[in-house]
Amino acid sequence: MKAFEVSNFAALIGIDWADRKHDICELNCRTNSQCFSVISSQPKHINAWANDLRARYKGQLVAVACELKKGPLIYALSKFNHIVLFPINPRSVARYRETFTQSGAKDDPTDAAIQTEILKLHMDKLKVITPESEVIRKLSQLVEYRRKLVQERVDLTNRITTTLKNYYPHVLDWFKERDTIIFCDFISRWPSLAQAKRARKQSFIDFFNLHNSRYSEVNEKRIHEIKQAEALTNDEAVIAPNLLLIECLIPQLKQLMFSIERFDDEIKTLYKQHNDRFIFDSLPGAGPQIAPRLLAAMGSNRDRYNSPEEIQKYAGIAPVTERSGKKEWIHWRYSCTKFLRQTFVEWAGLSVRYSFWAKAYYRQQEAKGKPHNTIIRSLAFKWIRILFRCWKTRTAYDESSYLTALKSKGSPLLKFAVDSRL
Repeated sequence: MKAFEVSNFAALIGIDWADRKHDICELNCRTNSQCFSVISSQPKHINAWANDLRARYKGQLVAVACELKKGPLIYALSKFNHIVLFPINPRSVARYRETFTQSGAKDDPTDAAIQTEILKLHMDKLKVITPESEVIRKLSQLVEYRRKLVQERVDLTNRITTTLKNYYPHVLDWFKERDTIIFCDFISRWPSLAQAKRARKQSFIDFFNLHNSRYSEVNEKRIHEIKQAEALTNDEAVIAPNLLLIECLIPQLKQLMFSIERFDDEIKTLYKQHNDRFIFDSLPGAGPQIAPRLLAAMGSNRDRYNSPEEIQKYAGIAPVTERSGKKEWIHWRYSCTKFLRQTFVEWAGLSVRYSFWAKAYYRQQEAKGKPHNTIIRSLAFKWIRILFRCWKTRTAYDESSYLTALKSKGSPLLKFAVDSRL
């Protein structure tokens, strides 16, 4: 990744963004003069301001610092070739301000000026926002949004389960999986035990056949249990409110499932278009959901990361060591891209089922008394080194080749695996 210096720019600009307006501090590098301004957050005003910069500085590069890595302002400025964006951690700005303003006073123009000063004095320590290809940028947002929808589905399913337990717990035994169309449709048609008991046997059979649930023994058991079931309560003060809530929640769950399917189709289409997909398809445990997330995490720009350590730190996988006097302690990183860390940790957990050495490593650490979460994060740390090598050299992962490399180095991991007969 290209390293920038202050001398590369005609102006240094700090932006303290807000919902309705943006405070700007602009430092002209030639005259060393500083001025403040405010622009609206509306797209036409942001575009007009960016074009004005291009005209005043005759198309020369302008460095812009902002406490954002993504969002409307970043999306609006990314399309201008004369603007180089430097994201700055909001906590860095806050601590910088507190260092020189002991009163704790905060002001938007002041924060913009602080960002300009950080640009001027510490540009070598900042990284620029380098736009990825359109496919990767689109894929990145899709996989992140999909993961949020999945979490919403889990939360909604738990809420539905809790509500049903209040007046209609029987249906939870009849359908073990709650995030399914048949579960939603059954409750939509028979939202209470009283309604289910009034239904004819043939109605249930037709319903199950319509939903391709053709295991006669399972269906007969369900029908028998429905007819023999006893109500948890007959109190309408309990049943009516919970029934109304269920009738509101079930359509939401059904719509969420359809939405996740739409995201899956779009992600699959984009993923198949990418030339690097063979690398991620070769990774143990990286199935149709995790592989696209890993591709989005790594991207297409091979200059984005120069070492696996950069990814480990950026993703929050690498531990942090703190020392003070004679004390030393290690903890995980609090400031990182949480979704990225989640992606690597989930992949590492799945890899234990499909990779011989990953399973051996897990058992080895487990034998040492390490907790599950610690082992998985440590395994993710190792996987990132392997993935970085495959990604950098455009080479598919091969388990046998890696095991051969471990054997040639005399890795104690293989000895442990043999002794444990994994």
